[in-house]
Amino acid sequence: MNHNEDPPVKLKGVGDSLWVSVDPSLPIEQLKKELIKPFERLRHLAINARVIIDTGKDDQENNDHLIEQLGTYLKAEFQVGHVTRPTPPKRSVNRNRIRQQDMGNAWHHYRNDGLVLAGRVRSGQKIQARKHLIILGDLNPGAEVIAGGDIIIMGCLQGKASAGQPDNEEAIIMALEFKPTQIQIGGFVAAGIADSDGNQPEFASVEDNAIVVDNYKKGNPFRRLAWPEVR
Repeated sequence: MNHNEDPPVKLKGVGDSLWVSVDPSLPIEQLKKELIKPFERLRHLAINARVIIDTGKDDQENNDHLIEQLGTYLKAEFQVGHVTRPTPPKRSVNRNRIRQQDMGNAWHHYRNDGLVLAGRVRSGQKIQARKHLIILGDLNPGAEVIAGGDIIIMGCLQGKASAGQPDNEEAIIMALEFKPTQIQIGGFVAAGIADSDGNQPEFASVEDNAIVVDNYKKGNPFRRLAWPEVR
């Protein structure tokens, strides 16, 4: 390989992570030196960032050792956060197969896992859904809804909402007016959502081991998906 044409270290942003491609045939000390320039330019973005180190090889054992060494170095020098290897490509293969099925079957091969209810959920009422739950109305103070997947309130959320039960931390809670007394996603609980404006569509999700609330129009969690996916 000609290292003058193909740099031994390349860095790019992928989603919420920094993707670092390295040439594992080079000495570890040379790779550390090559990492300095790109990370110095992005020092303010590197702090607590998730870093994926791609060696481009199939030798798992050697790659683990190399990634561990480079990860320790990046954490010490640039205060990066979590360092991992790329996710195995099997998921992409499966998703391509699912996309082909979706095109041919128009999603008819999926069973309906959502519970859709219309009307106001009043104080003292408790509703549970095996997977996703959609309320076409308000959730009053003193009312409670629990779902194994997402919770969507097409109205005002003022009661308690627990999504992703018992351990799905990928679930979200969304409402047109977000004023809950308490929310829970997986094992994470939050009460008295101070960051919420309340009078606009907002959603709660788990980020960095905490529940955060964001404007749905600005932070739409599904906008980055390149293809419709079944939740």
